[in-house]
Amino acid sequence: MPEQRILEDPRAGGDKPDAAVVRDALGVGVAVGLSGFAFGVTSAGSGLTLLQTCVLSLLVFTGASQFALVGALAAGGTPLTAAAGAFFLGVRNAFYGLRLSQVLRLPRAVRPFAAQWVIDETAAVALAQPTRRSARIGFVVTGLSLYVLWNLTTLLGGLGAEAIGDTDAWGLDAAGPAVFLALLAPMLTSATERAVAGLAVVLGLGFLPVLPAGVPVLVAALAAPALLWARGRRAGKGVR
Repeated sequence: MPEQRILEDPRAGGDKPDAAVVRDALGVGVAVGLSGFAFGVTSAGSGLTLLQTCVLSLLVFTGASQFALVGALAAGGTPLTAAAGAFFLGVRNAFYGLRLSQVLRLPRAVRPFAAQWVIDETAAVALAQPTRRSARIGFVVTGLSLYVLWNLTTLLGGLGAEAIGDTDAWGLDAAGPAVFLALLAPMLTSATERAVAGLAVVLGLGFLPVLPAGVPVLVAALAAPALLWARGRRAGKGVR
């Protein structure tokens, strides 16, 4: 198995040429990095200053959580509920880190810096490689290109939003949710994932009129455990 080659022998056969790994990694980094422009616009429209917007991209650097945070703020949510929703979305990166630590086996000195780049895209590119060497190249190139481009386009988006004034009047308030959905949709590859996403949408929209802004996002996070619980009960009844 390719995964075994990564863990057992970083010099095992079947490695992709370095140029091919770099090309694929740059493709992902550039394609997703351009979405930072939409985040810059959305963040500015939610009331954050240009400095706050740029610092958020520099330090947080996980697109879904950033969009969730500024989206909740734009809807009138408190900073606490907005941060809570962003936190729950960002927890998945910790699980990526557990897997990547086995695959990459990076020196201890660089692990704290590499942790900043543990996101959906770097994990996907690294885990798709046949050997440890190509996984490391894919991780670094994806992380570096995406981090640089995301932060650059965040700055440009924030500057553009300040220049045009009211982003709602231009319809740019829809840019954030649109990009968020574009990032999320390709990840829903199984029936279970699509069911969880569908239930989350129903919960979020259902509680939107009755709960304070930002709280429906937290309620929607219950979709995954609720669905898993229901499937467990169904499986238990089937065993009997």
